[in-house]
Amino acid sequence: MKKLCNMSLWLTGLLLTCLLLARVGWAAEPRREPTEQELARTLVLLHEPIVMFQAKFGSLDGADRVRRVHERLDTMSADDLQTPITVVASQRLGYETREFMANGKRVLVLVDKDLDDLDELTLDQAADRVRGRLEEVRLKYLELHSTPYLLKATGKAVLASLVFFGLIWGLQWIHRRVRKWLANRLLLQKGLIPHQWRQVAGNVEVRLLGLVTLLLVFMVTYGWLTYVLGLFPQTRAWSDRLGSSLFTLCIDMLEGIMAAMPGLVTVLLIFVMTRLFIRMLGIIFDRIERGQLRMQGLHAETVGATRRLLSVVIWLFALTVAYPYLPGANSDAFKGVSVFFGLMVTLGSAGIMNHAMSGLVLIYSRALRPGDLVQIGEVEGMVTELSALSTKLVTRQDHEVTLPNAVVVGGKVVNLTRLAGEKGVALLTKVTIGYDTPWRQVHAMLELAARRCERLNQDEAPLVRQLNLQDWYVEYELQVRMKAGLLPAVVKTELHGHIQDVFNEFGVQIMSPNFIAQPDQAVLVAKEQWYQAPAEAPKDQAPGN
Repeated sequence: MKKLCNMSLWLTGLLLTCLLLARVGWAAEPRREPTEQELARTLVLLHEPIVMFQAKFGSLDGADRVRRVHERLDTMSADDLQTPITVVASQRLGYETREFMANGKRVLVLVDKDLDDLDELTLDQAADRVRGRLEEVRLKYLELHSTPYLLKATGKAVLASLVFFGLIWGLQWIHRRVRKWLANRLLLQKGLIPHQWRQVAGNVEVRLLGLVTLLLVFMVTYGWLTYVLGLFPQTRAWSDRLGSSLFTLCIDMLEGIMAAMPGLVTVLLIFVMTRLFIRMLGIIFDRIERGQLRMQGLHAETVGATRRLLSVVIWLFALTVAYPYLPGANSDAFKGVSVFFGLMVTLGSAGIMNHAMSGLVLIYSRALRPGDLVQIGEVEGMVTELSALSTKLVTRQDHEVTLPNAVVVGGKVVNLTRLAGEKGVALLTKVTIGYDTPWRQVHAMLELAARRCERLNQDEAPLVRQLNLQDWYVEYELQVRMKAGLLPAVVKTELHGHIQDVFNEFGVQIMSPNFIAQPDQAVLVAKEQWYQAPAEAPKDQAPGN
C-alpha cells in the first residue's frame, strides 16, 4: 500500500512538473505558439490568454500596455468586479478603439491596429471575443474569492482524494491476490503451458501483472488529478490541458496504429511466404538426405549444413525486404540502432567489445564486486576496481594485478567473501602429523591454537577435518573464520605461530615422517627456547615461563 501510494505521489509530481513546464494555451487571434516577443505582448489572466497587443498606442508598446493593464487591475477592489464587463466605442489618438470597463473603470483599450488581417475579424468581433474572455476571468475571480464555493470545492477534493486512495488500495489488494493465484497455479502445475516452461512463464506473468497495475495506477492518478485541478479556478486551465492532452495522446496512438497496419500486414505476408518457402526447401532436403532425390552438388552428408546456411540467408533476405515496411523504419531511431550495431561489429573485431560485454556479464551476474576477496586462476587478492574493460586486484604483496574481463569470464572465479556474511571469510590451513600421535589430541591442539589467535572470529567454533590417511602420516585441515577487513596472509602468519607454539607446548612434533627408522627422540622446541634471539619475549612474560 505504501509503495503504491508513493508511486502515485511521484506520478502526481511528474504531471504537475509537466504542466508547469508546458506553454499556456493561446487564443485564436493572438498565436498558438508565440515567440518570445509575442509572449511579452500577450495579456494572460489566471492562466487564460486574453488578447495580444500588436499596435503601439501613444508611447506604449505592446509589453508596456500589458504591464499597464496589470497595474489597473491591482488598483481595483473586489466590488469593481461584481458588475459585468462592458465595451465602449471611442476614438483616441487617431485610432478607432474599444474600451473595456469594469464598474466604470477602464481595464484595457483595444485599437484597430491590434487586429491581424489573417484573423479576418472586425474590431467589434474582436472586442466581443475579448469581452467574453474577460468575463470568464471575472467569474473565476469571484469563484476564487467565494468562501462557499471554495469550501464546496475543498470538500469535493477531499472526497475525490479518499476515493483515489481507496482505488489505490483496491488495486494493491487485487495485485496481491492475483499474484498469489498465479503462484498457486505454478505450484499445482495447472494451465495449458507445460510444466518445464511454467517457471519462465510465471516470471513473465508477474512482470506483466506489475506493468498492468502500474498502468492502472497512472490512469487513476491522471483522472484524480484532472478532476481535483478542475475544482479550483486557479488550476482549472491545467485540468483542461490534462484532459485535452490525454485525448490528443489517445487520438495520436490510434492514428499511429491505423497508419502502421498496412506495413505490418505486408511484413506478415513476407514472413509467412518466407516460412512456406523454407518448409518447401526442407521437404526437398529431407528427400535428398534419405536418398529419394538426387541433385547435382548436393550430397546426403552435406544437406544438414546446407539447409542451415540457406535458411539463414533466406531469413536475412526476408528481413531486408521487410525492413522498409516496419513502422518507423525511416526514423532517426532506426538509423541510430543500425549505426550502433555497425559500431558493435567494428569494435568486436578488435576485441574491445568482447571485453566490454564480459564486463557487463561480471557486473550484472554479481560474480564479484569491489571489496571482495577473490581467487581468479592463480591470482588471489582484493577487488579494487571493476571497470568496463578490466578488473583490478591487490595481492598480499601489495601488487596491483590487472585482468582483462574476457580472461576473468573465461576462467574460474572463486569468491571468498560472498557467502561469508557476519561469520567472516573462511580460512583453511593444513598440517600433517604421524600416526603415533592420537588424532583426538591433534584436534584439541588445533582448536586451542585457533582460540588463541586474536585475528579470528571467536564466535564461530573452529572445525578440524582429517582429509587423507597417507602412507606415513595423517593430513589434518583446520577451518576458521577471519575477522572482517583482514587479509588471509596476515591471519595465517599468526595462526601458524600459535599452532607451532601449542604443538611444542604439548610435546608433539610437526613432522611428516618419511623415514627408514623411527627417531629416538621427538623433534620439538623446548618452551624455554621459544624466544631465542632475535625473538623477544613479551614484557609481561619472562623467558622460560
